[in-house]
Amino acid sequence: MKGFFITGTDTEIGKTCITAGLTAALQNAGLRVAPIKSLAAGQEQDASGRWVNEDVQQLHAAQTLGLTLDEVGPLQFRTPCAPHIAARIDGGTIDREALLQKIRSTAAQADVALVEGVGGFRVPLTDNWDTADLAVDLQLPVVLVVGLRLGCINHALLTAEAIRSRGLKLAAWVANTADPDMPHVADNLIALQAGLAVPCLGQVPRLASPEPAAVAAHLTQLSVLLSELPQA
Repeated sequence: MKGFFITGTDTEIGKTCITAGLTAALQNAGLRVAPIKSLAAGQEQDASGRWVNEDVQQLHAAQTLGLTLDEVGPLQFRTPCAPHIAARIDGGTIDREALLQKIRSTAAQADVALVEGVGGFRVPLTDNWDTADLAVDLQLPVVLVVGLRLGCINHALLTAEAIRSRGLKLAAWVANTADPDMPHVADNLIALQAGLAVPCLGQVPRLASPEPAAVAAHLTQLSVLLSELPQA
């Protein structure tokens, strides 16, 4: 697989918006991109009556590869909670090998896959498998989305430590404005850059309309990711 695993410092810090923005940016660079929401919990009915997850819809709308909703979101549950709990409530299962096969099958259609995790870096999926294990199984370099809000330095450094302890490469990070009223942003960014010690792809402000193209405009260091991709 060629691509990146997108994780975050917490839930609700904009991983999907950033993944959609990266999809648009890499497509603008001439690559065929497969954004994949590895697991998703929480569905609503669309205009056609189909039950689908909002994050999956957002990533599906960002891609131009012609992927189906099921290819973008290979495993979705209706109940909005942690995936292992949603699976139990919905009467579903999380099958490790089946999920990995679906992710790899979708990734094989593209030049680069962007596989988004769930919540933070270590979210339980089964009794003995979590999203950190998923990242290890895929063996992709990691992009960390840091939600800029109080506590983000601690969350970011702990996540980076967890990523590296699994033998994974932290390739880059993105500063995403989770709290537009956060004080001392510049000082926090300096501390984050020093502590994470990998390139920052960009600082994304709080956008009134966070469309993929608008997010992509703030990801100004895309060459960092391009340099990470193995050459054919």
